[in-house]
Amino acid sequence: MTSPNLIIFYVKDPAESIPFYRDLLGREPAVAAPNFAAFPLDNGFTLGLWRRSSVEPQPSAIGNRGELAFMVEGEGAVAEHYKDWRARGLPVAQELTTLDFGPTFVVLDPDGHRLRVCEPDK
Repeated sequence: MTSPNLIIFYVKDPAESIPFYRDLLGREPAVAAPNFAAFPLDNGFTLGLWRRSSVEPQPSAIGNRGELAFMVEGEGAVAEHYKDWRARGLPVAQELTTLDFGPTFVVLDPDGHRLRVCEPDK
């Protein structure tokens, strides 16, 4: 079976997004070209950042219709991430709250992509 292993965010400028994700992920990008950057993650997944103006074919719509979620384990882990990410000054789109699936919050990257932190499904 083929499994997805790359998610791509369309960004205004990868060079502007790299410092944000370098700090957030605690790692350097494996690729840092003028129109594309890639951050391989420990789980075999890669986060790609593609310059919006160079995407082919061009997307038919703009705006965010999804989220990149970070599932963190451990008692209070979501709240600890919330404190850390607020201290970093990340813009909060959803304050720390509890929904049907447990504690969660959402911050935004420099291009407005939604980054959610929550607990793994049990």
